[in-house]
Amino acid sequence: MDIIAQKKAPIYDALIKYRNKRIVPFDVPGHKMGRGNPELTDFLGQKCLTTDVNSSKPLDNLCHPVSVIKESEELAADAFGAGHAFFIVNGTTSAVQAMILSTCKSGEKIIMPRNVHRSAINALILSGAVPVYVNPSLNKHLGIPLGMSVEAVRDAITKHPDAKAVFVNNPTYYGICSNIKEIISLAHENNMKVLADEAHGTHFYFGDGMPASAMSAGADYAAVSMHKSGGSLTQSSFLLISDKVSAGHVRQIINITQTTSGSYLLMSSLDISRRKLALEGKEIFKKVQKFANYARREINEIGGYYAFAKELCDGGAFYDFDVTKLSVHTLDIGLAGIEVYDILRDEYDIQIEFGDLGNILAYISIGDRELNLERLVGALADIKRLYKGRKNGMFDHEYIEPHVCLTPQQAFYAEKQSLPLKESIGKISAEFVMAYPPGIPVLAPGELITDEILNYIKYAKEKGSFLTGTEDLSIENINIVK
Repeated sequence: MDIIAQKKAPIYDALIKYRNKRIVPFDVPGHKMGRGNPELTDFLGQKCLTTDVNSSKPLDNLCHPVSVIKESEELAADAFGAGHAFFIVNGTTSAVQAMILSTCKSGEKIIMPRNVHRSAINALILSGAVPVYVNPSLNKHLGIPLGMSVEAVRDAITKHPDAKAVFVNNPTYYGICSNIKEIISLAHENNMKVLADEAHGTHFYFGDGMPASAMSAGADYAAVSMHKSGGSLTQSSFLLISDKVSAGHVRQIINITQTTSGSYLLMSSLDISRRKLALEGKEIFKKVQKFANYARREINEIGGYYAFAKELCDGGAFYDFDVTKLSVHTLDIGLAGIEVYDILRDEYDIQIEFGDLGNILAYISIGDRELNLERLVGALADIKRLYKGRKNGMFDHEYIEPHVCLTPQQAFYAEKQSLPLKESIGKISAEFVMAYPPGIPVLAPGELITDEILNYIKYAKEKGSFLTGTEDLSIENINIVK
């Protein structure tokens, strides 16, 4: 990494120059630097509105960058150790879809874990690619899916040697990592590309003692959510590629789905945040690890909760762990994770990242303070004292192995019929059902609807999970393939 060059932020600098010129705007956006919408300006601030501008020659163009955006992309590639980096303003969803659309055509196979974010399965709907699912191992105590073992990937490759790519979560939402280096080596030996969903792994590129990043391990693509642990604005991400992938082809794929009105607020936040991480990342994430480890120790001392970490690493499907993730198992105090999530928000004014049926996740990042961590620990101790119940009858696992009958694209575009959930057993789903967050489908288009899945949905609704994915916003009916 060129530290001298990393001190630059070309998009940010160009916006400052543009604003200082007091340009008279007869282009979009129509708020005209905030003057046309005083309420919005009062809410967001004048500096924000005066930099919410349109593409122009001095500011470059996201779809075809030739100046300041191009230079910023080159700096990002250098910082992440990639062949090229693309600015993504449609969220990491767009980056994940661009990876798959760049790699797999209709009818071609892609090997992937089933516990992927819905964006990956949506990409299969768009592309017509055929998933070869590797069912992740399950930690029976925690009830959560793990990563992919090398053996499971090898088995999938042996059975499907014509697959075009292998898709890897690095890490999962819970912070669990597969052996990405070995998986990449295995895939490349068999002429397959490797696509990494690093929505929760930005810090792997900058912190010491972190799990291997996808680019350092030799991956072909990586989708990186800078807005999660990297400090940029929500919806801003990078798509990284190796120097063996055609940047021109990937740019064309990105431009199929990404907006032609790239937000300079989002792009400048990526530019500024990349600079900060490149220059200060080691110190920043050393502090984040210290905070997370402190909170983990304090929570485990409460008793009943289990804030897990690297002690569960087994060299297989739980190959490594991201210690910045404060994942906490709650079932042993008789509360589902989503119940603890709701109590923290409603009774203690603490908003954590998510709660599922057995666990919660508190996201620890560069913006946290020790005082806030102490408040979280104290609230969890209170919740145990005030709300502790019995574990009997609680749903104890998050992952249900799917029965795939049709490809996602075939099912999604098939002729449909809406049925009450209770009448849908034995039918093939034409849509998703998932708790959000984390956005991992319990049911995806093309999969068989079973008793176990319906019991999960019913239980999740009773516990307060926010379910999404169906046309019916009440999740009482579901579209099935006729």
